Amino acid sequence: MKPDKEKMTIILFSGDMDRSIAAFTLATTAASAGTEVSIFFTFWGLNLLKKSLFTLGKSQSILQKIFNIFSNSNLPVSRMNMCGLGPIMMKYLMKKSRTASLNDLMSLAKQLKVKYIACTTSCSILGLSKENLLDSIDEFAGAATYLNEARESKINLFI
Repeated sequence: MKPDKEKMTIILFSGDMDRSIAAFTLATTAASAGTEVSIFFTFWGLNLLKKSLFTLGKSQSILQKIFNIFSNSNLPVSRMNMCGLGPIMMKYLMKKSRTASLNDLMSLAKQLKVKYIACTTSCSILGLSKENLLDSIDEFAGAATYLNEARESKINLFI
């Protein structure tokens, strides 16, 4: 099946700041060029969609609560994190070079109608519900939805 329209699908598995910035840079660039873009957030990538630093659900088990406390939305850098100094230096260098921040890229992505899909399986494992996550999520879906999106896409990236 050949898509009628240019489509791009990104699985955002990583919760690292630099990889998330790369995913959103690619998504916003493609969307601004007229490509329909979907980002499927799974496991650590869901950290970008949490409403607050310590998102705890009412029905979470003790293990899920502990897990979510340690996988907060304060994103590390994939290399040279240096006990939290890496993200600080990266944000400084981005600001100095007038590069869009991750928050700016996420806002731009929504303006460009990039579709956010939260993985229901990952949400279930992590004990996250719709109430724990941002309102900007377009869809909560599983692997079958991702596979359909990827099948219809010309470009499919795993980040």
